[in-house]
Amino acid sequence: MGAALFHIDQAEDFVGREIAVSDWITIDQDQVDQFAQATRDPDWMHVDVERSRRESPYQGTIVQGFLMMSLAIHLHHITNLVPGGTNYGLNYGMDRVRFTDVVMVGARVRDHVTLLSCEPKGECVLMKTRNTLEVEGKTKPGMVADWLVYWYRS
Repeated sequence: MGAALFHIDQAEDFVGREIAVSDWITIDQDQVDQFAQATRDPDWMHVDVERSRRESPYQGTIVQGFLMMSLAIHLHHITNLVPGGTNYGLNYGMDRVRFTDVVMVGARVRDHVTLLSCEPKGECVLMKTRNTLEVEGKTKPGMVADWLVYWYRS
């Protein structure tokens, strides 16, 4: 991991700007199956490869929307999106999440992160980022999510 893009005290200077683009990652069937098991969501369109090839309008298995949303943390880690001058971030939740297109299992995705706002809150700063999940070879993103994190000053 490299140096922080900005210090928490200068975060406001980056509002409205794309602050990171993650590396590409592939969402494979094993990952989808494990997520289905962990969330107790065994929908055949996600886990039954043969049936999905035969019966799904997408002719294959699709990635769960909630799996795409949960990948935001991994994608943030690989971009080193930790503001300088902070000890840790605390997930405050999502303001808005939209699954804007179907993502097929086996697709490569990456996250484009734009800083929407930062608001001082005592010993921390509440930052909101827009996370747009680009799908390789598609014009429409698979997901757009506004994520809130409390960053605690060091």
